Amino acid sequence: MLIYLPAHRPSDWFWLGMIAVFFIIYVLVAEIPRWWSVTIPLELIVTGAFSIFGFNNYMIIFPAWQVSFLLGRRTKRHFIVFAMAYELILIGGLIRFNSYHPGVLTMSNPDIEGLFFPVASPFLAYVFSRSMWQRRSLNQTNRRLEAIIQRDERERIARDLHDTLGQSFSMITIKTELAKKLLTKAPKQVPAELDDIAAVSRKNLQLVRQIVNDLHDQSISEVLLNQDQQLEDAGVELQTVNEDRANNWPSKTQAQLAAVITEATTNVIRHAHAQEVRIVFEETDVGYRVQLSDDGHGGQYTRSGSNGMTGMQSRMQAAGGQFTIQGNNNGTLIILLQPKENG
Repeated sequence: MLIYLPAHRPSDWFWLGMIAVFFIIYVLVAEIPRWWSVTIPLELIVTGAFSIFGFNNYMIIFPAWQVSFLLGRRTKRHFIVFAMAYELILIGGLIRFNSYHPGVLTMSNPDIEGLFFPVASPFLAYVFSRSMWQRRSLNQTNRRLEAIIQRDERERIARDLHDTLGQSFSMITIKTELAKKLLTKAPKQVPAELDDIAAVSRKNLQLVRQIVNDLHDQSISEVLLNQDQQLEDAGVELQTVNEDRANNWPSKTQAQLAAVITEATTNVIRHAHAQEVRIVFEETDVGYRVQLSDDGHGGQYTRSGSNGMTGMQSRMQAAGGQFTIQGNNNGTLIILLQPKENG
């Protein structure tokens, strides 16, 4: 920018205006991913103009790092297209510059090594971005596996409860019923007492079975581990916020919400044509809240012959919760609310 200041010629004002346009586009690329199909080419065009017509190869380095870093979360095909366009523009700018200043691109030029950075920038940024997101994904997967391992331990405890306490309660029931038949003393009092013991024993046995069933319900970590892989296979990035806290929610609550999350992410894969899904888990004094958003097409939320939305709504209502779906600035927003008294 300093090379155009102070501005005396019309060309100086033109390039200053182009810099202002570039900064606007730069912000739009960073803030509104759904506009990338327009803003990324525009950013290349503006910075390419600096390279080809202004003999300025510094401006084009900005999209090389910004766009390549952002595309590290997308499929490799998007980056390849961008990198090819970037390198063609850069080469065009260098060839034109060399036509005005012959010998610039020769190996004898001591400044030729300085071309390495602009040429390699998109690849360096992309590799760095991919490495960062892969580490983040690996860490997230490890946390989910840890949660599943903890759940396996709970299932082991559930089996022990079933094998020990359950059997004990069954024996108590049998013994008390037998004792009721055999006892002969105080016949008017003993049967009522034994009936109470048998009733409590049966109730506790049913409680143990219910606990075992609850512990076998799918947790949020198990669902996200599976859905993350399916979303990745479909080219969709999954981001979660406060997932670790959700792992501590009651098992019944996790099972209820996990079923709806599965259906919602499946709908994203099938219908949304999204690039990113974001799930936020929140706990308040009165309940649990899950917010699932995507940057897809949105639009029609009910389709003929489809039970997805009505099924999710029915699941939440049956559990005493609430289900809402609406369009937002970047696609579709789903909000799940589960009161604590129903969790």
